[in-house]
Amino acid sequence: MENAGNNIEELEQAGRDHDANDHIGWSGRTACPAPAEQVSLGSYPTYAQAQQVVDCPADHPFEVGTTQIIGSDLRLVEQITGRLTWPRALLSGAASGAWFGVFVGLLLGVLSTIAFVRAMALGLAWGALFGMAFAAAGYALTGGHRDFTSRTTVPSRFEVLVAAGYGDRARTVLEGAAR
Repeated sequence: MENAGNNIEELEQAGRDHDANDHIGWSGRTACPAPAEQVSLGSYPTYAQAQQVVDCPADHPFEVGTTQIIGSDLRLVEQITGRLTWPRALLSGAASGAWFGVFVGLLLGVLSTIAFVRAMALGLAWGALFGMAFAAAGYALTGGHRDFTSRTTVPSRFEVLVAAGYGDRARTVLEGAAR
């Protein structure tokens, strides 16, 4: 039973070592400073709100390179929106290709001697045709393994952190901007 106690202590130490190295990236280099070296400027429900907090000091003389936005509690939510069939795949491909074709037609109409309306019509037609072809190839390659459409969201919280030495200055800048 003495061995069991040692194994538990080793596992607990391994867990502490792992937690201490969670900020190490795939390459083994430190991806960000350890949490002990940072202070929080706040936690926000959307990325846009966290980005606004970072943007404020960026508009003032402040070293924003010491700031990070950390997303936490990440989870993948895939909302299934419907069945994917051949007609739907081809129509979707034609629509996205048509938009690209209109853009190309616009460039051709403005930058070449081709009549503007003709350039737009050619761009639209060829874009839709190529969009359908690429969509057909993509749908065929799935082999029926993903016959549905979906929308993906990643809800989370976003915390804005700054290096500990810059925390007071960052708060001062944020409070000044809030007035």
